[in-house]
Amino acid sequence: MTRIRCDRTAAWGELQTVFQGKGHRLDVRAAFAGDAGRFGHFSQEAPHVFADLSKNLLDADIERLLFALARQCGVEEHRQALFAGAAINSTEQRAVMHWLLRNPAPVPVDTAQPASKNIADEQAQVHATLDAMLAFAERVRSDDAITDVVNIGIGGSDLGPQMAVLALDAFALPGKRFHFVSNVDGHELAATLARVKPQSTLFLVASKTFTTIETMTNAQSAKRWFENQGGTDIGRHFAALTTNVAAANAFGITTTFGFWDWVGGRYSVWSAIGLPLAIAIGAQGFRAFLAGAHDMDEHFRTAPLECNLPVRLALLDVWYRNFHGFTSRSIAPYHSALRRLPAYLQQLEMESNGKRVDTCGKALPFATAPVLWGEPGTNGQHAYFQMLHQGTEVVPVEFVAVKKPHHGLTGHHTLLLANALAQAQALMLGQTDPDTGGEGHRRFTGNRPSTFLLLDDLTPTSLGALIALQEHRVFVSGSVWGINSFDQWGVELGKVLAKDVEARLLRGDATGLDGSTAGLLARLQE
Repeated sequence: MTRIRCDRTAAWGELQTVFQGKGHRLDVRAAFAGDAGRFGHFSQEAPHVFADLSKNLLDADIERLLFALARQCGVEEHRQALFAGAAINSTEQRAVMHWLLRNPAPVPVDTAQPASKNIADEQAQVHATLDAMLAFAERVRSDDAITDVVNIGIGGSDLGPQMAVLALDAFALPGKRFHFVSNVDGHELAATLARVKPQSTLFLVASKTFTTIETMTNAQSAKRWFENQGGTDIGRHFAALTTNVAAANAFGITTTFGFWDWVGGRYSVWSAIGLPLAIAIGAQGFRAFLAGAHDMDEHFRTAPLECNLPVRLALLDVWYRNFHGFTSRSIAPYHSALRRLPAYLQQLEMESNGKRVDTCGKALPFATAPVLWGEPGTNGQHAYFQMLHQGTEVVPVEFVAVKKPHHGLTGHHTLLLANALAQAQALMLGQTDPDTGGEGHRRFTGNRPSTFLLLDDLTPTSLGALIALQEHRVFVSGSVWGINSFDQWGVELGKVLAKDVEARLLRGDATGLDGSTAGLLARLQE
């Protein structure tokens, strides 16, 4: 596998030239006026997701150069290495095989390729663990004595399952309530415990190592609460999603489900970490969730770059970040069940690609991940859309809409979809100030880019495909930038320093601290 960093390719220089020429002044309104087929060229059907890219600031020439950039950076070879189980997480010397968690078929073994045999062995373990986890989920679903499930995790062990359980509420089993505790702030756990009873609650402790400080602090407090409230059967009311079976047993937990070091936290909803979702939507629903993701995997793995939706989205991200200089992207899901999607995508993209050095540890001379942020429509329209339309910063917007509602309320869904379409239209078209005929308080500049992702229905299958689409998109942009998208060393330093500061808070010792931290510590000791 040969990877060339994007700024060292011929295509990068050509893109700079094109941007300085027509690229920076491309007007989407004029592009539509001059090309009756623009919507057809810049829209695409992918498994369970339709994408309209036609309101973005690019044309066929620019996109051709972006495809050339991807090829010159070795994206196709990097993709092949991903699916071959190569150790592409180079700083930790690990494979990246979350895609294997949703592979429904046995992997054929090529005796001439040892890696294939290894993947086949891993696949057998994946299916054994999946079968056991789904059997447990079905037992919990049929246990009427369990009314509440409390997931205790953080990061990928919280954001993924929480987002998915909320998104698929229409498919959830009635009679079970789901709670998610992640913050070490005790107010969150206390508020959750106030709503449940020990005899009817199942706690899921999600930590690969069973040492994550926030998760284990919350788990120990939940255990003390359980025992203080008269609970006696830890084995029945606690289960662990971990590879550290010994530590879970020492805690009193006898039911554990593990996963592998090639599953990163932000890619782990497909693994045992997805147990809350499996309990909510059942084994059949969870397998449909995996199947939708697998459909997108196959699209990404096999489709040529020119009609590969994750590739097209990722290259658009590179175009905006490195040539237009856009610093953020807003996610606007026009479906209330997708309200945690922006937070989930924040971790997926910003933890993956928020890197300042390349795979060789060399400082990058260009920007990488944008800031992701957003809220569901139509709430966002009455909050931050003012800035999107008339602010000094141009922020590309990604609309996510669903054709079919899961409610019977007359008129609501038509109005919701009308708002999504109208906002995208308004960002593009803009308007002159009706009072002045030009500039003024009611002038909208327009030509502000957006992407529109459309699902026919929000189901386990389509949600799986949507998430896998975003995973592969992040992979491609990271590949172009020449970074390792699969480590997260930036999470570590603050956690290490927190241990020292915690000890100092307890004993009131500010010796050797910087002036600000020492001053704040003294203030907290007053």
